[in-house]
Amino acid sequence: MHVLKSPGARFTARLVARFAAGLAALTLSAAAFAADPQVSLKTSMGEIVLELNPEKAPISVNNFLKYVKSGFYKGTIFHRVIDGFMIQAGGMDAQFHGRKTNKPIKNESNNGLSNEKYTVAMARESNPDSATSQFFINVVDNPGLDYPNMQGSGYTVFGKVVKGQDVVDKIKAVVVDDIRGLENVPVTPVTIQSATLLKGDKVK
Repeated sequence: MHVLKSPGARFTARLVARFAAGLAALTLSAAAFAADPQVSLKTSMGEIVLELNPEKAPISVNNFLKYVKSGFYKGTIFHRVIDGFMIQAGGMDAQFHGRKTNKPIKNESNNGLSNEKYTVAMARESNPDSATSQFFINVVDNPGLDYPNMQGSGYTVFGKVVKGQDVVDKIKAVVVDDIRGLENVPVTPVTIQSATLLKGDKVK
């Protein structure tokens, strides 16, 4: 008859060590997953820090970070500013010249995130899957932009402002006019001087 014996002390120690190592790895993975990327937008009116949400909007976040890392946004302007709605950027420079963009991405508006005040979302054309480089920051709650509004496909929220809400408020209040066939353009250009992915000095 086989008798079930309790494990020896050496075996038990190995088991405990393996469990502890596995737990540490799991904790590290969870911490890494929880650390959402942050991007600093240094503008001519101050710094705005965006915290991105790769869990809810992986395609949009990956797309945005590609533009950030390539230096695409440097020298672009907030070309559409509507107080009581949003501020839009990422499409052209101060001479209103566009830039070559990557391929359009799939709409992710059905991700549970709402176009609330100080969230950042992808701008697009009437085709839901047409977003490229342009984005906007909501300056009020805009639930009308959420899924399933806008003909069943809203505007994809992929992050939020975690620093520089006061800068957003300053930008939304600038004087605008119709310039070169565009409406609601700041008379004095509001320029993105740099867009960088933050490393160790993230906003908490």
